[in-house]
Amino acid sequence: MDTFSQRSGFKPKKDIMQIESMDADLRNTLWNVLTVSFWEKLQKYCGGYRIDYYSAEDLEINNIKSLIVVLWVSHFKKLLDDLSGSWRQDCGYIKQQFFQYTWYEVYDLLEFIAKNYTGESELGEFIRFCNHIFERELSGYRFIGSTITPITSEAEIKTIEDALAGESKLSLVSEHINTALAHLSSKENPDYRNSIKESISAVESICCLIADDSKATLGKALSVIGKEQKVELHPALNKAFSQLYGYTSDADGIRHSLLEESELDFEDAKFMLVSCSAFTNYLKGKAMKAGIDFNNW
Repeated sequence: MDTFSQRSGFKPKKDIMQIESMDADLRNTLWNVLTVSFWEKLQKYCGGYRIDYYSAEDLEINNIKSLIVVLWVSHFKKLLDDLSGSWRQDCGYIKQQFFQYTWYEVYDLLEFIAKNYTGESELGEFIRFCNHIFERELSGYRFIGSTITPITSEAEIKTIEDALAGESKLSLVSEHINTALAHLSSKENPDYRNSIKESISAVESICCLIADDSKATLGKALSVIGKEQKVELHPALNKAFSQLYGYTSDADGIRHSLLEESELDFEDAKFMLVSCSAFTNYLKGKAMKAGIDFNNW
């Protein structure tokens, strides 16, 4: 949910997803991931002393030393003999670059590490840790294997933003979308189940408006829209959302309490939010073409 300062206009609202930006929270936490995954282990092993990058040590320490060397030579393109031999000083240079980088250069660095670190088990932990932070801090990217891939496009964000724009009778639709977004975007306690419920409720609300029946279920409203041809709704779309409503309303569905914890995750909730936002926008446009004026109802 928005903070007081955001609602009052003193502080800009956080983006739905960080696509072409990286705020301090995300950048700082990613550096902490690097520290816990690699640099802190050197400190525990070597203390504050110098380190021989080419001597044989514990396997994991060897992997981390090799990582620093390959970063130095192949990523930063620096002279090999400029390595100081002090792991604190050399890691200090990496930190300096990390915090001077643009948002996309930070992702370049993380991806380079994922593609070049030789410790398989530690690498898996590093990637899982990064993905956890990406999700928590609303990054629009995830590691898939060792490649960082966008999971939310500008088009998806625009779809959600369009669905949030609603006045008069459509304000209820916007309210459901906004609540779904809040449940999905909560850093401390994301609620994917209720995000999905709110997304489908947005579709239900606009369908009830078009069907002119405030008490109808989505299934009934879609049936009325189809039979009475209130808007030009393609039968395949009508059927698809009727089936989707059936899934969310059956005995094991989203709208009923489950005896066991559901496996719903971020991707499920995001898909529903984007899909339901797109369908509400589609219905708004179709209603306008059919001469339905929500503002005068």
